[in-house]
Amino acid sequence: MESEKSRNGVNHFENIACPFCGIACDDLEIGPSGSGGLKVLKNGCAKSVVGFERPLLEPSPQVDGKNVSLAEAVAAAAKLIRESRLPIFGGLGTGVEGMRAVMALAERGGGVVDHALSAATYRNTRVMQSSGWLTTTLTEARNRADLFIIAGCDINKSNPRFFERVVCNEASMFSDNPPKRTVIFLGDGLDQSAAKGPRIGEVLTIPCKTDRIGEILDAMRAMQKGISITGDTIGGVPRATVEDLFARFKAATYSVVVWNPASFDFAGGDLTVQAICEFIKEGNATSRSAGLSLGGNEGTPSAISVCAWQSGYPLRVSYANGKPEYDAERYDAARMLAAKESDLLVWLASFGDDLVPPETDVPTIVLGTPGLKLSRKPKVFIPVGTPGVDHAGRIIRVDNVVSLPLRKLRQSKLPSAIDVLASIEAAL
Repeated sequence: MESEKSRNGVNHFENIACPFCGIACDDLEIGPSGSGGLKVLKNGCAKSVVGFERPLLEPSPQVDGKNVSLAEAVAAAAKLIRESRLPIFGGLGTGVEGMRAVMALAERGGGVVDHALSAATYRNTRVMQSSGWLTTTLTEARNRADLFIIAGCDINKSNPRFFERVVCNEASMFSDNPPKRTVIFLGDGLDQSAAKGPRIGEVLTIPCKTDRIGEILDAMRAMQKGISITGDTIGGVPRATVEDLFARFKAATYSVVVWNPASFDFAGGDLTVQAICEFIKEGNATSRSAGLSLGGNEGTPSAISVCAWQSGYPLRVSYANGKPEYDAERYDAARMLAAKESDLLVWLASFGDDLVPPETDVPTIVLGTPGLKLSRKPKVFIPVGTPGVDHAGRIIRVDNVVSLPLRKLRQSKLPSAIDVLASIEAAL
């Protein structure tokens, strides 16, 4: 459980959940810095340090680049939405409560809802919708897996503490001295530095092009069916290496194939996800295996889940007709902006300074962190606080099984996106 204690009269927070990565590690210790900000004291990573230790800035809201009161900025934003033919509510870097407020405003304003990172997540969504999948959780993988196959993703960049928290843990729920586990990196130039420690047995590397991973997994599916594979190479990898990988997979008690859909940014990337998922499903006929999709940064799992709760659909939903209408291609925000099908972009980015709106001539309303790296002035800019830093909230973990509480850790005059969105909705 999260807790608060005092050292020399100064508050320190223990067991804090981090909102800056999809893993949402909940064991951080946060204290004050000498400059009046926050400092990560224990169990941090590069992402958490950047997020929690970001200096507190409290600029005024702006309309057309001029400082105004919050009430004036809210009124200007409401006017733009009210007069818009088809607004897009994008970015969506927020937690559960913020996403609920987005959905309410989109319904009231008759707009389209889509996350900034949905192009990657839809590589998963299409597979789940069309053929289904068999996935596990972070906790299950941590406690049961004896083989991890890292398929084409550089996890240390997207989820820095994944190996520490899930793969390299020395104890498990079932044993204080569990057997060693094997880690196989399948891909090109993947960082293996975190796969170390007494829990790790073998660490193997199979270099291959990321866009050929699907070929290798499809070949192993054929091997599961007893089909003979000819040729000296499979997907650019020696056949003997693929056969060894398949043998290790079959011998494992519980294998987990890990991927990040953002790594498959090429034509047909969703087919690689499908190859992974079909291989896992068929492998469960003779052994136990599961998939684990990572990434989930900028509140993506929260956005997808809340959109599904509220509308019945996973993002890319339009309320233009007064009810939720789903079309994964038609309501792709990036496509709509490029085709000039929208006349207003409402952008929400409350976690980091890098989730910036796309380059567009469409008038933009931005609710963002004070340091958001905007390339041009929006029509309305309202600086907002960060969930888990400036105000409380909840965030859904990348495995979609738990929502974690986020604490308010510092005093800030920045309003929450939740309150700002509710005020805009009330002004429509």
